[in-house]
Amino acid sequence: MTPTPTSPETPRDPLDSLILHATDNGVSWITLNRPEAMNAVTWDQRERVIALLDDASADPAVRAVVITATGKGFCAGADLRGAPATTGERVPGDVARTIRRGAQRLIAAILDCEKPVIAAVNGTAAGIGAHLAFACDLVVAAEPARFIEVFVRRGLVPDGGGAYLLPRLIGPQRAKELMFFGDALSAADAERLGLVNRVVPADELAKTAREWAERLAAGPTRALAMTKQLVNTSLESDRATAFAAEAAAQEINMTTADANEGVASFVERRSPSYEGR
Repeated sequence: MTPTPTSPETPRDPLDSLILHATDNGVSWITLNRPEAMNAVTWDQRERVIALLDDASADPAVRAVVITATGKGFCAGADLRGAPATTGERVPGDVARTIRRGAQRLIAAILDCEKPVIAAVNGTAAGIGAHLAFACDLVVAAEPARFIEVFVRRGLVPDGGGAYLLPRLIGPQRAKELMFFGDALSAADAERLGLVNRVVPADELAKTAREWAERLAAGPTRALAMTKQLVNTSLESDRATAFAAEAAAQEINMTTADANEGVASFVERRSPSYEGR
């Protein structure tokens, strides 16, 4: 069962048919839809996903995001056939520029999205596809899903943020093991290592992703955004900087309607009703 919303928007052009999108009950669903290519992403598809994540940050009607895919694969990595054509001989810096403008921008868009992002991993996530999942705030994986740091199999250095994400998630030793050997990691082992929050049967993936996303969408959206930012920057901050950022975030958050509602509901002994503002 593919975890997509019940009524996706009608595609406006061919690219829209490859990246399905719908907003449902406060949740923006972004679905990779190239099952015949195991959802390897082209340059144009990456730009579309980046734009949708940026739109989610700016749209008060969107309060959570789910990234998922159709078919048997979540994302087989980058399909460079979709990159902008270059003319003439390659010069030093071309590869680095391509990575900065492509895969790294995609990963950064997830990390920087102001709404919580859930990866609903339906199948194999390899290379950039694995990093796409690991960059998300929460990861729900179907039992058949696998994660592969495939770069070493091609004689390549991991890119798309892998060497940044993995040590922060599971520590440097485990990260090196995955990247040095390039072995497929089962969903169950990924959960054991801390790369996945929850593993569910394939036919329960859509239900679980929807339940989690709608819980987040019903929460205090601005508080969640600031919590995400605090956690994402915590490993790069000393204690004084982290404590100062935490205090500043709470100061700002206390000006929101949701913070006032949260305190009022506690005093009045009722469930809060958050509006995301």
